[in-house]
This record gives sequence, structure tokens and C-alpha cells, in this order.
Amino acid sequence: MESKYSILLSLLMLQCLSLLCVSQSQDFDFFYFVQQWPGSYCDTKQSCCYPNTGKPTADFGIHGLWPNYKDGSYPSNCDPNNSFNQAKILDLISNMQKNWPSLACPSSNSIQFWTHEWEKHGTCSESVLSQHGYFDTALSLKGKTNLLEALTSAGINPDGNSYSLVNIKNAIKGAIGYTPWIECNVDASGNSQLYQIYLCVDNSGSDLIECPVFPKGKCGSEIEFPSF
Repeated sequence: MESKYSILLSLLMLQCLSLLCVSQSQDFDFFYFVQQWPGSYCDTKQSCCYPNTGKPTADFGIHGLWPNYKDGSYPSNCDPNNSFNQAKILDLISNMQKNWPSLACPSSNSIQFWTHEWEKHGTCSESVLSQHGYFDTALSLKGKTNLLEALTSAGINPDGNSYSLVNIKNAIKGAIGYTPWIECNVDASGNSQLYQIYLCVDNSGSDLIECPVFPKGKCGSEIEFPSF
């Protein structure tokens, strides 16, 4: 009888541990909301390809909404049973084509990009956001954070000139109210340029917050803002 109880207890413990793992995979502290400048994505040795819908608008596009931990690490690919399903976001597709386009080659309808973002990052937020809610939340955040307007209002324009990194950060914080983190890449000539802007969002996806931690890496004190 003892051995039966031992086996039963072991099975119960394994079940509890598996449930704990699932719950932990859903547990995160905040989101990074990341937008990218298409001119900097394209102005590299790798270059870019416009989506099937044509050249995107000259505006920051969504890269992703990424659950993160305060220690700088992040969960990923949390639920292999919840694959991307285009049928769940049909009402968002036209908005996503405009605000969340893929610039990867070869040209595409951006579905592969959205699939990657949902399956790697979105599934780790499904304790608070459904698949539709995940994409809808990102689109809503894009509407609340007009980065291009924040920069151009401060005289920082996508004209190929170089601007102070401090001025770029101050312009965004002044307009949006929160400190951004700036990611740079390099153009075909090796010059540092404004590539992505990170803002932080609470773990419900509702409100912008000051970032608990910034990613690693840094830009130069002066960076280019290429045209698109």
C-alpha cells in the first residue's frame, strides 16, 4: 500500500510542478513596447523589402509588445498550443498592415512577422491578453505614442542629419511623459542611426510606465535620423 501512496504522491507533485511552470511562464513584470524607424531598417547593408501592400508610410512601425522581467530577462514561446490564428484578428488586419508592416525580405503579407511576435512574445502574456487583445493593445499603444510627431515638434526630422541622443530622449519624454530607451543600428557606411524606440507598459498592457530596467547596448552621443 505504501508504494501505491508514494507513486500517487509523486504524480501529484509532478502535476503541481508542471502547473507551477505554466503559471510562472505567464508571470512577468512589464512590457517593452518597441517601435522601429523603417528608414533605419532599410538603410543597412542588408537592405529591406516592402510588404505586398506597398511602401509603408514614413512613420515608426510596431516591432512588438514584449513581456519582460525586472532583472532584464524575459519569457519566450510560452504556449506551443496557442498558435497564431489570423481568423482571430481579421478586424485588425488593415490597421496592422499600416502600423505593423514587415520589412523583411522577401516581400510578404506580414503574416510571418505577426506569427513570430505572437508565438514568441504574445503567448507569454496570455494570462492578461487574448490573441486579439495582444495585437489590439499594441495598436492602441501606437496611437497613444506618436513618436514622429514628438521628434519633429522638437526640430528632429528624418532628413539624414545627425542629432543629439540626449535631445532625442528629451523630445520623446517631453511629449509622452516617460523616458524612452533608444536602440541604434548602422547604415551601409557604418554610421550609427536611430533604429528602435522602447517604451515600457505595465503588466496589464494598459498604461505606460517608467522602465524598471533598460536593455543592454548604447548609441553614440550623435546619431543619424535617415529619411524613408
